[in-house]
Amino acid sequence: MPDNPGREFPPPRQPRLDPPPVSRRALALFAAMAVIWGIPYLLIRIAVSEVSPPVLVFARTSIGAVVLVPLAVARVDLRTAFRRFRWVAAFSAAEVAGPWVLLGWAEQHVTSSLAGLLVAGVPLAGTVIALLTGRDHHLSRPGLAGLLVGLVGVAAIAGGDLNGGDAVAIGAIAVVVVGYALGPWILAHKLAGVPSLGVMAPALTLSALLYLPIAIAQWPVTLPSPAALASIAILGLVCTALAFVLFAELIAEVGPVRGTVITYINPAVAATLGVLILGEPFTPAMAAGFALVIGGSVLATRRPAAARAGRVGAAPA
Repeated sequence: MPDNPGREFPPPRQPRLDPPPVSRRALALFAAMAVIWGIPYLLIRIAVSEVSPPVLVFARTSIGAVVLVPLAVARVDLRTAFRRFRWVAAFSAAEVAGPWVLLGWAEQHVTSSLAGLLVAGVPLAGTVIALLTGRDHHLSRPGLAGLLVGLVGVAAIAGGDLNGGDAVAIGAIAVVVVGYALGPWILAHKLAGVPSLGVMAPALTLSALLYLPIAIAQWPVTLPSPAALASIAILGLVCTALAFVLFAELIAEVGPVRGTVITYINPAVAATLGVLILGEPFTPAMAAGFALVIGGSVLATRRPAAARAGRVGAAPA
């Protein structure tokens, strides 16, 4: 293994307890993740119409692992990840193995718009986790207002249509929300200093191995359509392998609570795809929702005034 394991893929920096101003790099990562994780709602719906959710999760994690494991072996020191194997496994369960199969199953019963709306609650769940653990910054009133405004915006984009939703599926998405909020917290507080590839590659491998026997039992008897195969490939290569590396860097840059604010933009991307690809109408409610989402995200990620005025130059806690 290389003497300098962080030469090409540096380990994530320790998260600040008082968040710094949002940098250009953070904004670029935020924009990339908003798009990359806005696509899966459409792709998952296409894929689970022909393959079972466990098969989809196995295929997606296998593709991601095939891409990331060789890079991890060549470029980082995996011993740091193995020394915290329990937390890598916990991250895999919270961020991948549990949420992905539950989300795939839920999208067989509720609309993707409703799924996106509910998943937008991740920043609120992340805030609760941060406050309960006492390991993150206290959310300011403007920050909390931003989270709430963003949630209202997502509701407007989705049309606020909660009628007819399957109660069990909604409960499954609630579990997804908790997992998606817990994963970044584990990454920031229990796996800090472990190279991004050293976390993501083993996490995907563990999830793929977990779903291997289920996928074998539920493997489709006929070859899925080109659309389903393309959806699975994009989910694995772009929305998994590339996305996880970028997401780890985003968490290192802005912290676990502000990093999950991308879940406000994801449904906006999903709505745009619906308009462009499926010909869905762009309603005034959607237009207002976009504005509220952007405004709420700015408020939620804004540095507290007290920190700006009185803690400039303070060392990270």
